[in-house]
Amino acid sequence: MKFNPKSKVIVQGILEPLGQIYAPQMKAYGTNVVAGISPGGEQTEWQGIPVFDLVEQAIAANGPVDTTVILTPPYDVLDAALEALTAGIRQIIILSQGVPPMDMVRLLRRAEKLETLIVGPNSPGLIVPGQVLLGTHPPAWYQPGPVGLLSRSGTLTYEVARELTQAGLGQSIALGIGGSPLVGSSLSQWLQILDEDEQTEVIVLIGELGTDQEELAAEYIAEAIDTPVVAYLAGQSLPTLPLPSEALLPPQHRIMPFSLRTASAVDFGTPTRKLAAFKQAKIPVAQSPAQVPEWVKKVLKKKRA
Repeated sequence: MKFNPKSKVIVQGILEPLGQIYAPQMKAYGTNVVAGISPGGEQTEWQGIPVFDLVEQAIAANGPVDTTVILTPPYDVLDAALEALTAGIRQIIILSQGVPPMDMVRLLRRAEKLETLIVGPNSPGLIVPGQVLLGTHPPAWYQPGPVGLLSRSGTLTYEVARELTQAGLGQSIALGIGGSPLVGSSLSQWLQILDEDEQTEVIVLIGELGTDQEELAAEYIAEAIDTPVVAYLAGQSLPTLPLPSEALLPPQHRIMPFSLRTASAVDFGTPTRKLAAFKQAKIPVAQSPAQVPEWVKKVLKKKRA
């Protein structure tokens, strides 16, 4: 994983409406945005960022690129990501929403073979406060510090970050893995990354209803994570969500065996099940975003005692 101010970044879809907004913001924050990609266009520059037709042209002009941020229309995401993979980029952050599931299946199979990190789709990206912004996080709500912030929701990530910052608790890194049913990297994968990060003293895990990612994460925390974790579960009072279909996913990206999911469909993804998992893993759960800093301070005080 390489996310620092020296890392070279390109933005695919830079001339799309959201690309025109967020690429300059990322650059202004200090991110080393070396180029934008917009196939077939006549524009060669946007807000001081050179624009190329192809990823390989951007690499020829700037050397190897570490990360691409994709903001293309959803049906163009697969082509954009495969182009980045072929060009040797091994960190892909997909902000676009509505990517066809079968496109993601093809992309994830290819990315796994090339050991490429995929974040998203439908993700706010990530921010290392004070160093690099790769997505849509509002920078003013973040400050450097010891809290690793990991979420399935973009807006909740922002909200909890704001609560932490106002309480004087900065963040080591904050990211949303994406709100689509099929995303590239899981909560458990990022828990491992944050657990190995020297700047992260406590992890805040923000969950929501649907899927069993939180249950798997709780189990993984109990078994393998040394860094203390505080959780917040959005929608705790909402009714049960219907079971989404994932039968077509490759096995490594199914969030639990299909047979078990069918058997557990009655309470699959419910707050009851998620809260029980957190309780079993002895993870404190905040009742609201505003309560997260209180729990974080308690955990940090205990850890530093």
